[in-house]
Amino acid sequence: MSIMKIDHVGIRVIDRARAVKFYETFGFKIEVEVDFDSVIIMKNESGVEINLIVNGIEYDDGKNILMDISSKYTGFTHIALQVDSIPVILSILEKSNIVITQGPVSFGKDGHVSVFVRDPDRNTIEFRGRVEKEDEIEGLQLYDPKA
Repeated sequence: MSIMKIDHVGIRVIDRARAVKFYETFGFKIEVEVDFDSVIIMKNESGVEINLIVNGIEYDDGKNILMDISSKYTGFTHIALQVDSIPVILSILEKSNIVITQGPVSFGKDGHVSVFVRDPDRNTIEFRGRVEKEDEIEGLQLYDPKA
């Protein structure tokens, strides 16, 4: 047996309309939604699939239990979506008034740049892509754990 790839990511959300609108910003479209289930299957044109699970509850003043409180519970902390253009993502975020929570940041010197945001339910999303000319990315931070 070999694991070939991640098939999809399930994201628990509180408000259906708010979550769908957020993910539509990045090209996801509803593929499957039925009245008797809390799962909405969305895909983008590259075939990346996310499942919005609409049964979340408010917790601790809107904080993400895995990222925003001092106790570090086990669980997935974020998803990373590979993108073909960091400048385009930065433009989409700006036009959509989506706050960048970290980045743009380069982790090492391999040409990859990451930008982190939160969805409306405080789930962390990382957009990661290659950048040929890092000096063209305004505000780029370099994080090098070896330095």
